Amino acid sequence: MAAKFGFGPEDFDPENSDNSNGSGDSSNSDAPFDFNAPDMQALMAQFESMGINPQTIFSQMSQVSGILGFNPLTGKADASGALVPLETIREIGRQFIAAQTQLPVGTIDLTQSVAALDLADLWFNDSTIFPALTRHPSSAWSRREWLEASVEGWQKLVEPLADGMAGALASIVEQSGGAEQSELAENEASNPLNSLPSMLPILRSVMGTLFATQLGNSVGALALTVTGSNDVALPLFKSFNAHLIPQNAIGWGEGLDIPEDEIRIFLALRESAAARLFAHTPWLSQYIYDAVSSYASGIRIDIQTMQDQAESAMNSGKLDLENPQSIQIAINQGLFTPEQTPKQEAALARLEIALALIEGWIDHVTTAAAGERLPSFAALSETLRRRRATSAPTQQLFSSLFGLEVSPRKSRECAKFWSDVKDIGGVEVRDGRWEDPALLPNTDEVSDAAKFLESTTVPDDLSGLL
Repeated sequence: MAAKFGFGPEDFDPENSDNSNGSGDSSNSDAPFDFNAPDMQALMAQFESMGINPQTIFSQMSQVSGILGFNPLTGKADASGALVPLETIREIGRQFIAAQTQLPVGTIDLTQSVAALDLADLWFNDSTIFPALTRHPSSAWSRREWLEASVEGWQKLVEPLADGMAGALASIVEQSGGAEQSELAENEASNPLNSLPSMLPILRSVMGTLFATQLGNSVGALALTVTGSNDVALPLFKSFNAHLIPQNAIGWGEGLDIPEDEIRIFLALRESAAARLFAHTPWLSQYIYDAVSSYASGIRIDIQTMQDQAESAMNSGKLDLENPQSIQIAINQGLFTPEQTPKQEAALARLEIALALIEGWIDHVTTAAAGERLPSFAALSETLRRRRATSAPTQQLFSSLFGLEVSPRKSRECAKFWSDVKDIGGVEVRDGRWEDPALLPNTDEVSDAAKFLESTTVPDDLSGLL
């Protein structure tokens, strides 16, 4: 399992994370940031040795909150009350994109995108019960436009994770402070750890800013590769429509001996399918957010366990505290990664199957709509599968956030599930399953569509049950 966001730091330099080759390869963009809990007692002692009263520092913080970009007394990182500052994500994402070659969206780009999306809608009319969406005036977006439109969705997705991590760190500080204060009760008046409660809001704000910095780089990297507004297969927007990103669409097809028009139609099919699905499943965004929140609420940092792990690793020779490289390797291999609780495992299972069902449905309906109409469909689908298996940017982002990797095999299983459901009950039954999360299968149920449908379908005639 990949190291989780904030728990498994890698060698990552945000200022040097751009793609020098301009290929949109974001394989290094999701490296988790390095965050080590500070030694609060040493920090307070250092302040006092310099003749600085820590309490004075914290009492004056409210006067400089505008300079810091967050309010240290409330622990909130921006004016909206969010812990993860939206403007930080947006600005870092902009800087990431600006470091690459940017092509403006021209009249030809818009004309070609509209034509491809219109054809995709025409082919889909018989392939899904979800109706076509009203065409947006701008059916072609630049990388910058995608970033600006999606950043709020990313911020909402990550907010509970930052809050969970900040809460875990606060718990450590509170426990540490309580223990030390009980031992030094006779010196309570001069005990620097009395300032710890004032430090907690600052720790929360720092955590939010760290998450925003990492996310800004990751989303900036995604902006270099996504071929459409919904290419990440996540319901990130408040309202949905289909948009192509011409610069990235052209880059996606580089090296393929396939006409550009066919590549554009293929990508438009997937974009249109995702837009229709998200527009007609308004519960889906909140469902994914709730799964993330459930996972985040279980984040705990057990210092004693981490100390025991370190001691065991040192005794076995796996960890050498005198060798920074040894420490880095141990962290990357998950030495200090907390074990997941059953609640967290259940949340990740719900998230994984939801993402796989989305990808599987998109794969299935695009095949049904265009498999026999687009000459290069099979070749393009195989190219997509190979890339998704090796370097899918969204997969990398979720791996760094949760340690979650939705395998291509799981997406193929879900595509087959939707195909089987259609064969059994038709398009109406297949798409009707998206009306409510209770009508969707869990991980163990996708392998047998007939059995699942039988167990979740209410018969028209209930007389036999009386």
